Amino acid sequence: MSRCLGLPTLSIDFLKATGFEFDVVGSSIEGGRNAYGETISIGITGGGLVRGSYDFIVHEPEQVEYINWLGARLNSSTRFINVPIRSDFAGPFPIVNEEPAPFITGIPHSDGALFSDGAGYSQATVWGRVRGATHLNAGQMEIEIVGNTRNLRWSDWFSIYHGTKKGWRAYRFWQASDPTSSTVAMPDGTSYPGQRYTVSIAPALREYVPNFTPIEFARPRFVAKFPVDFTLPFRADLMNRDRPTIQFVEAF
Repeated sequence: MSRCLGLPTLSIDFLKATGFEFDVVGSSIEGGRNAYGETISIGITGGGLVRGSYDFIVHEPEQVEYINWLGARLNSSTRFINVPIRSDFAGPFPIVNEEPAPFITGIPHSDGALFSDGAGYSQATVWGRVRGATHLNAGQMEIEIVGNTRNLRWSDWFSIYHGTKKGWRAYRFWQASDPTSSTVAMPDGTSYPGQRYTVSIAPALREYVPNFTPIEFARPRFVAKFPVDFTLPFRADLMNRDRPTIQFVEAF
């Protein structure tokens, strides 16, 4: 099995993230200067790496244990974890109580019952799939989405699970076509109204994807490790609290 598959996912809700940043870096190199002294950028096949960080406030004993586990697992930069991108507030999600809702919660069992603690199942409000087999390192793909309450416009993050080798990978589009209406037929015979787009993405596609491969807009995630120059120490102030900023970089 690839070491990018079957990984745990960073629990950003349990750690109560207070801030974050994510970017795609290293997608070009400098290629000399022109007659005006300006540098020339040369794009790199593969489109760079996803890199980011989270800020946390840690004070509960189990949170401290979890942070200590992250350091023990990831400090060598040789072991990986899935890292979600908390784009809840910015995706194409329906608005519920004046806030974007990436998930529906409280879904009961088939008999109408909830779990013993009163909770139910949850599922994403917006989902989609790839339309047409798309090759490795593609910078453009066709997708079909359902449940969005606005068009795809400037840019959104999404993720694809590459089940052969690369695991979860996050992408964002830098250009989206005007939408066309579509009917999304499911294997059980149901169908949903959807939209189809051609999107230009960064980074480039990490693995070949067959037609109808699912895509996720709610909490897109990617396989990550600690950068080689970063470690997560076991530490606290005199009130037994810590405010770590944890860095991640896409892993292969």
